Amino acid sequence: MSNRTMMAFDFGTKSIGVAIGQEITCTARPLTAFKAQEGVPDWLQVEKLLHEWQPDLVVVGLPLNMDGSEQPLTLRARKFANRLHGRFGYEVVLHDERLSTVEARAGLFERGGFRALSKGRVDAGSAVIILESYFEQQMTGNTPHSR
Repeated sequence: MSNRTMMAFDFGTKSIGVAIGQEITCTARPLTAFKAQEGVPDWLQVEKLLHEWQPDLVVVGLPLNMDGSEQPLTLRARKFANRLHGRFGYEVVLHDERLSTVEARAGLFERGGFRALSKGRVDAGSAVIILESYFEQQMTGNTPHSR
């Protein structure tokens, strides 16, 4: 396992959560969440984050139904991942994010009660879970979704 820096995005139509992590420790931490208009972020904010952290890989959560089938948001998340790659040239992989928001809410609530459940904290927490789940998948050898 190498010491790559990775950034994860929890894509949503109104808000996009972001986390940063290190492959060598398989840990991630929340960075921020920013507003989106119908799934379109302020690309200058995205560029600033990418420039600041310069990740070796970008992971975008892929929203799927519980049975693994695609939903309308799945296509939009794929489009977001393609735009990240196209605009900024980063290697982007998609990772199954089923239950990441549920897990993020439960973890935040456990630590801070209802006050901890602000939308931005939940979205950034979801991005952490997506990235840590990606690390776990890499260690177990399961193949990730790719663009």
